[in-house]
Amino acid sequence: MNPTRVLQATFPTLLTLLVSAAGGSIAMLLGLPAGWLMGGALAVTAAAMAGMKVRMPDRLRDVAFVLIGMSMGASVAPDSLSLIASWPVSLAGLVLELVLIITLTGWMLARFFRLDPGTAYLSSFPGHLSFVMGIAAAGVGDARQIIIIQVIRILMLTIAVPIGTVFLPIDHFLPAAPTSFLSIGQLLALAAACVAVGLVFVRLKVPAGFVLGAMAAATAAKLGGLYAEAMPVPLVTVTFILTGALIGSRFAGITRGEFLSAAKGGIIATGMTVGIVSVVAYGVSLLVDMPFGQIWLGLSPGALEGMGALGIALGYDTAFIAAHHVIRLLLLSFAIPTVVVLIRRRETAAIARQEQAKEI
Repeated sequence: MNPTRVLQATFPTLLTLLVSAAGGSIAMLLGLPAGWLMGGALAVTAAAMAGMKVRMPDRLRDVAFVLIGMSMGASVAPDSLSLIASWPVSLAGLVLELVLIITLTGWMLARFFRLDPGTAYLSSFPGHLSFVMGIAAAGVGDARQIIIIQVIRILMLTIAVPIGTVFLPIDHFLPAAPTSFLSIGQLLALAAACVAVGLVFVRLKVPAGFVLGAMAAATAAKLGGLYAEAMPVPLVTVTFILTGALIGSRFAGITRGEFLSAAKGGIIATGMTVGIVSVVAYGVSLLVDMPFGQIWLGLSPGALEGMGALGIALGYDTAFIAAHHVIRLLLLSFAIPTVVVLIRRRETAAIARQEQAKEI
């Protein structure tokens, strides 16, 4: 293969990773929490909006997903399962917040931004982006506006948590300094298991299959006593850089005009989402003995990979966070088609009324 063509094909990806690493480095120098992740996501987003060709190939994206799942599994505390008794309260809060977010933000986008019901409500769903975009591609709503609003949500939530730890009384805990790290042999064996289980999850069409499959394998191995060592710090840093690049690269192909036309509604919808999550998380924190920030991350409707990476960076229990995000995705799997059917019925009824009015 021509080396020049190989370089041309890989250059956008290398540049994207370099921008993410540079943004993360600056954020770390400024002392921001989760700097590698937040700084990388912001830098790549800014580069994409400035017209730079950012790119994360599918294979590299899958590598990032596996590394995130491995890191989350390796960060699970041995006593994590003891927290399960308090989960029903937080799960009830999760159901409540989903109803409020979908109802209120969907209504707001339709009422004040004149979006059609399909676009408004598909934009309001807090997660399951691939499912939402699949329905949009089938002819429900404006796919371009939906993706912009949804990506704004993911980016803003990734930024909101680290900033909140600086300016708000949100507890965050530095992970205990590890005394030993996984060896090369252990890492390769663990990675092989994570990839294998991830492929099974993907084959079974489990949402975020590589992330959840890798985490399941890494968690089972750790709780089963197969290893107790931590992930090497450089590998965790690489994971954050890849995740930042992944989040920012979702803005690829979106023009500034398209962004600006949908940004106002997206920012307001995300602000409403953050407010609802914060109120519900505070209510849950009054009933269970957990850090507010951990509850917030578990209930936050951000991308699983982003929220999981933030949980690692801020020292929270990743098992709690991952479990709540999985259940959120399962709930949305039923909620999304149900709401779409209701929208279709409403549209059909409106058309029928218009036809009757014409006849009269």
